[in-house]
Amino acid sequence: MIHGYHAIWGTYGFWLPNDPRGSWSDFVGAWELRRFGKAHKQLNREDVDPFDLAIWKRDSQSALKYPAVSLTGIQAREVGRGFDAFTKISSLTIWALSILPQHVHMILGRHRYEIEIACNLLKGSASKQLDLAGLHPMSRYRKPDGKLPRMWNSNQWIQYLDSEEAIDNAINYVEQNPVKEGKRKQKWLCVTPFDGLGTGGWYTYY
Repeated sequence: MIHGYHAIWGTYGFWLPNDPRGSWSDFVGAWELRRFGKAHKQLNREDVDPFDLAIWKRDSQSALKYPAVSLTGIQAREVGRGFDAFTKISSLTIWALSILPQHVHMILGRHRYEIEIACNLLKGSASKQLDLAGLHPMSRYRKPDGKLPRMWNSNQWIQYLDSEEAIDNAINYVEQNPVKEGKRKQKWLCVTPFDGLGTGGWYTYY
């Protein structure tokens, strides 16, 4: 039985569908990117020469319609507030969270929402909070109808967690992720400490 999820998603332009290391996408939707290769969908990451990858990323990101998004610390704080706002109205349980400049790691308990829907709603809540705070990274590209270009990748990578051990390992990985990048360990109001499946407050679909 699935008890939780490890969800990862990037900001706009961070991990493109035709990334030579592999991606989660079936096709390349933006015509500007198609000349840099077809979608490269696979679960396992391929090793790519760092120099070749750097050149590919430079050239492909320069072809994007908007600049790739990289969150500042202040913007990351508002993203966390957006996640917290959504957990309060949905009773979604988050057991671990790391918000990095170009991607998010999150461990979630099973909920009535399908995980893909939950991720999309979390992204939307974070984007809304950034806009309310006047810190949305796409604010300069606001359209005449008031809409903003998306700041997140449309897809996410999901790992299914089927045991207490798997959840503990995933939580440890997420908590250490900022440390591995030379940053401080993060604390977020939306995170509920995991204390086992018997009393962890997880939800089932209905």
